[in-house]
This record gives sequence, C-alpha cells and structure tokens, in this order.
Amino acid sequence: MRGHNIACIGELLIDFVCTDIGLGLEFGASFLKKAGGAPANVAVAINRSGGQARLAAKVGYDPFGDFLLHTLKSEGIDCSGVSRSSTTTTLAFVGLQNDGERDFTFCRGADGELGWQDIPSDFLDDVGIVHFGAATGLLDGELYATYQRLLHEAKRRGLLVSFDPNYRGGLWGQNPQEFIVRCTPWFQQADIVKVSEEELHFITGAKTDTEGCQILHEAGVSYVTVTCGRRGTWVSHRAGMQQLIPSVPVDAVDSTGAGDAFIGALLAQIARSGSRLDDGPQFLHAVRWANICGALTCMKFGAIDAIPVRQDVDKYLNK
Repeated sequence: MRGHNIACIGELLIDFVCTDIGLGLEFGASFLKKAGGAPANVAVAINRSGGQARLAAKVGYDPFGDFLLHTLKSEGIDCSGVSRSSTTTTLAFVGLQNDGERDFTFCRGADGELGWQDIPSDFLDDVGIVHFGAATGLLDGELYATYQRLLHEAKRRGLLVSFDPNYRGGLWGQNPQEFIVRCTPWFQQADIVKVSEEELHFITGAKTDTEGCQILHEAGVSYVTVTCGRRGTWVSHRAGMQQLIPSVPVDAVDSTGAGDAFIGALLAQIARSGSRLDDGPQFLHAVRWANICGALTCMKFGAIDAIPVRQDVDKYLNK
C-alpha cells in the first residue's frame, strides 16, 4: 500500500530575481532575493495544494542556507532530508522579459554535494510518489549518483515516479545532447513526465506535441503533460487519450516556478486520490486544477512567494 506523502529531491537555492523587467541580466541592476530550486518549489506547491511533501537537498552553512530552511519549515515541509555543507549555498540569477519569460545564470554550490549517505533511511517510508526535478540533478557529481540510486529504490518499492527535465541551457554549455542521454532512464521509468513545449521538441526532435508525446510513451512514460504557456496543458496518455486543458488568463509578471507549481499541484491531487492514475476524468480534473495554480504563480515575483494556496485555486475553479 503506497503512502500519501510525496518525496522531492534536488536543488535548493536562492533565486536573485531581476526586477528591471525587459533589461535581462546583462543590463538589469535591481534584484530580489527569493527562495527557489525546482524541487523545493514543487514541495511548497504540494503543501499549499493540500498534500504533504518531504525534501532531500543540500545547502551551505551560511545565511542563505538558514533562510531556505526557515522558509521550507514555515511551509510545513518535512526537511529531515535537507543537509548542510561547508560549500556555499547555490545561487541562481533570473532575468525577466516583458512577457514574464526568463533567462538564468547559476553559481553552483552545495546542492551538487547531496550524497546517498545524506538521505535518511526512512525517506521513502509512507511515500506514494517520488518527484525528480532535473535542472541541476543530471550534472556530474554526487547529486547525479544519488538521483540514479533513488530512482532505482523508488521503482523497487513500486512507487509512482514523476519527472521534470527542467532543461537549462546555461548549465549544459556546448553539450546539450548529453542532457538528453541522461534523461533516458527517467523516461523509461517515469509514470508522469512534465515538460514545457520547447523542452518536448528539443528532447524528442519532434515537430508536433502529439509526435513528441508518442516518442516519450514509446520510451515508457504513461502520462505526459506538456505546459504550453497561456494556451494551457496538453495531456497525453499512452493508451491514446490526448486533450488540451485550457489555462486561465492572468497578468503575468514572472513565470519563475509556474511549471513547478503546476506539477506540485497535480501530484498533490493525485496523492489525495490514493496515487491512482487509472481514472482518466479524475486526472484531467487534476490538470485543470494544476493549470490554475501555475497561472496564478505568474502574477507575483519569485516562485515560492507566488504559489497560491488551495483555497485561492478553488475560487478560480468555481468561477
């Protein structure tokens, strides 16, 4: 019997968000400090959507690490898997365009040092879903090895696996194809994959969403959710069901964390249903709910600060 908790693993970092919209990182001068890191954003979205998340990550023994731990604990997230390092906390600098889209530069630190010895022995106890957000998780180092081992352990226990490739070109330099190669084991093992439309076409080489989803299904994925910005989410199941679930219109200022909010909200809905994926209408309803969560996240600066609570999403859903 699977548990109802959702385990997340990966980077926990500080986002320095440039508030000089449209200037990007080259010319922007004003920055806000925000708690971030895709798996951490997902964990917060899970809890604010009525689920219960736990996180495995690593931060420095510095004020940034203190701030991140305080932020997550205030959200009720189980941080027993968050460890500390003498290496400084990872930093990300985020530039914003006028349409809310972003560019990133990373100063990588402690997140890459998360080793298997840092994962509590009971980390997967009472867990139904394990989520991997791969922005830095597939880079060389301890975290990558820990990712691989946790994937194996999750499948050995019969847990649902969720995967977000979360491709960041600035992290992979001149070798983006290596990123695709390293994603392959997760495509082979994942029950749910969340990708942006751009990521889907980049990873699969497909020219259409339908073709790209089919390639991932043939690799082994049951459900693919393709976030398509203002249009909504394209949902595809390997049995043949495909449908676009519309989003809701919002005045977007910062899309940072919107995809994380979406997948966190979706996983919380799945966990509430007993981690079942065989009910198509229920899954589509969960996607509609998650779409609203992702859209509302675009209305404020930063990721974690912007993620809405369950009651706010319900209000939009019932309009």
